[in-house]
Amino acid sequence: MKRYSTAVSLLVVLGSLSAFAQGSFTIGTATAAPGQKASGYIEVPAGVDAATNIPVIVVRGAKPGPVLALVSGAHGTEYASIIAIEKLLPKIDPAQVSGTVILIPLVNVQSFLQKTPHVNPIDGKSMNRFYPGKQDGTQTERASYLITKQVVERCDYLIDYHGGDLDEDLRPYSYWPKTGNDKQDAITHDMVLAFGLDHIIVVSDRPKDPNGSRYLDNTASTRGKPAIAVEAGHAGTVETDDVAALVNGTLNVMRYLKMLPGAAPMIEHPVWIGKIDPVTSEQTGIFYPSVQRGTYVSQGMKIGYVTDYFGNVVYEANAPADGVVLYICAVPTMKKGDTVAYVGEVTKTP
Repeated sequence: MKRYSTAVSLLVVLGSLSAFAQGSFTIGTATAAPGQKASGYIEVPAGVDAATNIPVIVVRGAKPGPVLALVSGAHGTEYASIIAIEKLLPKIDPAQVSGTVILIPLVNVQSFLQKTPHVNPIDGKSMNRFYPGKQDGTQTERASYLITKQVVERCDYLIDYHGGDLDEDLRPYSYWPKTGNDKQDAITHDMVLAFGLDHIIVVSDRPKDPNGSRYLDNTASTRGKPAIAVEAGHAGTVETDDVAALVNGTLNVMRYLKMLPGAAPMIEHPVWIGKIDPVTSEQTGIFYPSVQRGTYVSQGMKIGYVTDYFGNVVYEANAPADGVVLYICAVPTMKKGDTVAYVGEVTKTP
């Protein structure tokens, strides 16, 4: 695919002119002048349920450039991605930055505090499924609305961070969203290559309506902002390699966007995933995996099984197609309809 380095350079210049015209930059209660870092909160007021405060850090570079948003913790027990944003903070020196970086380490504060996977325990909703949000909705919807207004609509680029939740044994991968806009797709193509995770899922079926975008990265994409999603970390662990992959990938994307000095090498031979096949359990019981995350499987191969509470096998999970196990259930708990695994079908270079 043709690389649109000229397009990126033009966006950087335009972003530079607009972003630095006002001097300081404010998100929520955090205001940073050029060459400064500032921290604060996006304050989500009480409505039909409780208020919440979402932590935010603004790094205002000493030099002009675009605005990059880094958002993590929509699922508060995907710990590696949350810690990665924390580890990035001392590595992003405003004196070296061209432009502005918005960092949100933890969107779903109550999920984190209550160790609740997947959803916000206040309203039972996933905080990456209700964008662009509603001003008068539940806490998840009100938070999504403010992030859309204060972060998505004010950034030029966005990276959404995820990883394996408590019950997900996940191998690292990223998403390349194909929107049909050639220039935007070329930029996000290069962003995922610069990020450097060696398995990349190609998605072209996300909502096209900005008012029904659902996902954070899709909310940015439908508003003309190049955005990618990245995943590392498994089963709620915080391992050095996973955190480092997210930190180093981010810094390299910043080099690609000319927000940090230095060259931005691109991963040369990633594995492209053209389709994800979910495998769901047909029975409730105790789950036993037969393969590990990252295993390459053939169609029909046994990937796990479920027993009843007396040790009798009641369901055998088989791979629906040839592919790679992107994640497999990490805990014995299994209910009928729960996800056993995601199998990614490998495709040719798009």
